[in-house]
Amino acid sequence: MSNLDDFVVALPKAELHVHLVGSASVDTVLALAARHPEAGVPTDAAALREFYQFRDFDHFVRVYLAVQSLIRTAADIELLVTGLARELAAQQVRYAEVTVTPYNHLLDGMSDDALLTGLADGRTEASERYGVELAWCFDIPGEQGVLGGRETVAFALGNRPQGLVSFGLGGPEVGVGRAQFAPMFTAAREAGLRSVPHAGETTGPATVWSAIHDLGAERIGHGTSAGSDPRLLDYARERGIVFEVCPTSNVRTRQVPSIEAHPIRRMLDHGVPVTLNTDDPPMFGATLVGEYRAVAGTLGLTARELAELARTSVTASFQSEAGKANTLAEIDKVLAEYERG
Repeated sequence: MSNLDDFVVALPKAELHVHLVGSASVDTVLALAARHPEAGVPTDAAALREFYQFRDFDHFVRVYLAVQSLIRTAADIELLVTGLARELAAQQVRYAEVTVTPYNHLLDGMSDDALLTGLADGRTEASERYGVELAWCFDIPGEQGVLGGRETVAFALGNRPQGLVSFGLGGPEVGVGRAQFAPMFTAAREAGLRSVPHAGETTGPATVWSAIHDLGAERIGHGTSAGSDPRLLDYARERGIVFEVCPTSNVRTRQVPSIEAHPIRRMLDHGVPVTLNTDDPPMFGATLVGEYRAVAGTLGLTARELAELARTSVTASFQSEAGKANTLAEIDKVLAEYERG
């Protein structure tokens, strides 16, 4: 490969922060919207692009929930999963942990069996057809409060589908304290699930501290505001707490003004483990390759530094040790080929 862009495309990767509903392609959303016009989601491509022009984080949440309401059946879930796997495979993603919000799907009228069947069938096809291993994070929708938390952990532990590796917390942060969900995270962790809540995306560093101390977070979704707290960055570095950074998402929801202003540089300078992720890729016009390109150009990263970001995405994952070893060996091989010219 002759240039850094080719290297970024070829680099084997893992994706640790992508939401299943938010991964729906434009074509998929248009097809679902045509089936369910009562949801109020545009059925025209140009109108859908306008629909995705987010004014702020609250507006993004409203749009996200509208798209989510289009998903009614096991076949809809399977369509999302396989569509995501196809996109990931094209970007040399070997493994992904996908966030699913069971409680919201059940509130929209989907049955337990439909959700679980769609996930299982999609996961099988992702592996067999696209060579991508998918794992699940079941997350609490924060806007649904403690009841949503209880129902989510009960669903997760009562069903425990193949590939479920972690437990999360998403949705709005303002007015939704992390500590109230501590009992649910304790139950999930005692059952062997790993703690990966969102924190510090739309609130300050105190939310990140709470996610660590109250929820036992091993990884932090976003953590954007942590860049303003050097003590927090030091704490994360010393304990190996990983930040799942989603630069384009943060720009599109107006949490940061630009990629150049994103605190990822401060995180890296502090030695904090960081992974690059897409969050809700079609909604934000993002790709994982694009995230690597963006930080490479903005931060002036070398191929070796980009390879280290990819390695962190693998080592910070909850994949099997054998799976990690295979992808790490692939990364080393691609880097060596690039450096040989």
